[in-house]
Amino acid sequence: MLIVSYDISNDKVRTKFSKFLKKYGRRLQYSVFEIKNSERVLGLILAEVDKIFAKSFENTDSIIIFSMCEGCVKKVVRYGYAVNEESDLLFM
Repeated sequence: MLIVSYDISNDKVRTKFSKFLKKYGRRLQYSVFEIKNSERVLGLILAEVDKIFAKSFENTDSIIIFSMCEGCVKKVVRYGYAVNEESDLLFM
């Protein structure tokens, strides 16, 4: 799992970056995304950020990517609405 937090000053770059992240994960807060996927896909995402987006980031921008192992993911504590995001829903 990846947690991506960003503060990007350029509107165009910020919009493009958030749309890119939205393809792979879900928004936790306005500028924070959670991405769950296979190790291969997570590696591809990191490579694409480095190859395509890194050159667009300015010195005043802040992008932090937390890579979490399975053990760390199990230690995540959720409250409120976030608890429901993790439960499976079954319609009959």
